[in-house]
Amino acid sequence: MLSFIFNKIFIGFLIILASISSLYIMIHMVPGDPIKVLLGPRATIEMQEAISLKLGLNDPLFIQIYNFIKNIFKGDLGNDILTQRPVLTILLEQTPHTIALVTVSIGWAILLGIPIGCYNAIYQNSKSDKISGLFTVSFIAIPPFVVGLYCLLIFAVSLKWLPAIGVGESGNLISKISHLILPSIAVGLGWVGYLARLVRSSMLEVFKDNHVRTARAYGISESKIILYYVLRIAILPTITLLGTGIGILFSSSVFAEIIFSRPGIGKLIYESVINRNYPVVMGAVLVSSTLFVITTTLADIINALLDPRIKNNHNS
Repeated sequence: MLSFIFNKIFIGFLIILASISSLYIMIHMVPGDPIKVLLGPRATIEMQEAISLKLGLNDPLFIQIYNFIKNIFKGDLGNDILTQRPVLTILLEQTPHTIALVTVSIGWAILLGIPIGCYNAIYQNSKSDKISGLFTVSFIAIPPFVVGLYCLLIFAVSLKWLPAIGVGESGNLISKISHLILPSIAVGLGWVGYLARLVRSSMLEVFKDNHVRTARAYGISESKIILYYVLRIAILPTITLLGTGIGILFSSSVFAEIIFSRPGIGKLIYESVINRNYPVVMGAVLVSSTLFVITTTLADIINALLDPRIKNNHNS
């Protein structure tokens, strides 16, 4: 098991390096000069050269990438081009807001989507299954930004039940929760549909397996069969989806953070790309890539614990 875990961690480390290198190349291909953004159109050539030298933008691209990766291990992600604040400080301020949004969004989606999928699999082709299927597919089809806009217009503007913008008052838990409700609905609604459909189809496949027929032949109760013999196996694809879906959730959070004027890493990346603020973009992508690798690695480890065949296949 330890070799399996170490292998996943090593692969995750390579993914982070690859994502940093590829994005570093792509962002330098985007039109626009960050020095002109920083100094304005009236800056002299001498001023531009001095800032370029300070930021290391005159070095070859592979040297810039090497220096960035080397500084990561020192805890130095550079400074914001516009404010000169340390990028690490900015990320420590912004990342918790996005993590809270993603956690709440996927949390309520799991609590709703998995039971719906189980119920629909148990009562396959019933009227409730067909009605539920219609709604879950609709949830998947609606883009997050559309859900966010309608939530904002209906519940914040028209009904005035929930706050429209911001993250709530500092130290006030009720205020923070109320400000999370609408953005989490916008981000998590589609995942209710994904999880419900995936759990339903996975359980229907497992119901056909021989070990389920054998359990029923031995007179084991149906509830125990569903919980220990069906759901334990059927949940594996769902865990994998949740692990890899964190990246999608981060991209969805960009729309929620913009629509509801929330601080967060997604909105930070968007604004930094617009301003050609390379250090902030690279730091934010580093955090996003690391969180993505952590969640996918945890998903693989949980799958290996639930199904030893995964670990055995890796060792063989």
